[in-house]
Amino acid sequence: MAKRRNWYLAVVLSLVAISALLYYVEYKVFRDAREVWFWVVSSLAFLPMQVALVTLVLEQVLADRERRERLRKVNMVIGAFFSEVGIGLLKAFAELDPDVERLRSELKQTGPASIKSFRRLQDRLAACDLRIAADRQCLETLRTSLVSRRDSLLRLLQNPNLLEHDTFSELLLAVFHLTEELAYRQDLSCAPDADCQHLNGDIQRAYSLLVGEWLAYMEHLRADYPYLFSLALRTNPFDPEASVEIRSAT
Repeated sequence: MAKRRNWYLAVVLSLVAISALLYYVEYKVFRDAREVWFWVVSSLAFLPMQVALVTLVLEQVLADRERRERLRKVNMVIGAFFSEVGIGLLKAFAELDPDVERLRSELKQTGPASIKSFRRLQDRLAACDLRIAADRQCLETLRTSLVSRRDSLLRLLQNPNLLEHDTFSELLLAVFHLTEELAYRQDLSCAPDADCQHLNGDIQRAYSLLVGEWLAYMEHLRADYPYLFSLALRTNPFDPEASVEIRSAT
């Protein structure tokens, strides 16, 4: 830090010295001290406005650049989440949804042009009442799956970049809460009906958030990373016919 301050001081002093030297040369050439002082005072009078303009412009440019960089890092984290946990969870939750065909009719995609407006689709799905009907055996299977991914969820929760993305942070908390609820139960095979209903509510909360974030992530891929969007389409958890293999030329 001290070296950086010394470097800044050296640059400032060098620039001041160069400016003084140029004014001295001007005086020597034109021999008009009044003219030289006139330009010195004029330059000093404009200096605060110049500093203000440059500072505001640079600050805005740097802030926009920093924001884009943060969003890029957040989207990388979201991509890692869906690769490691999210897609598998969506498939598992969809199997517990008695009305999944309604979602599939909305989310089944056959090509990049199949969704004209992600935002309108998100609004329609937000108005849907997603339901979960998981019996004790399904809860046990889900517990095994989620507990095995708890370390991955913890690493994601510890990522400071997620502070910039409230909705995704809320999703992670919902999924992690569900994981903890399931992990604390020793034997789900004899869980009371009321407890099963409570767990279904936790799954429903995570499911609703997960669908919304998956759509937002798909929108991001389609806009910025077409090649990743192509893979996402071929691994669509709501398309039972989806295949990662490309079966026909486009």
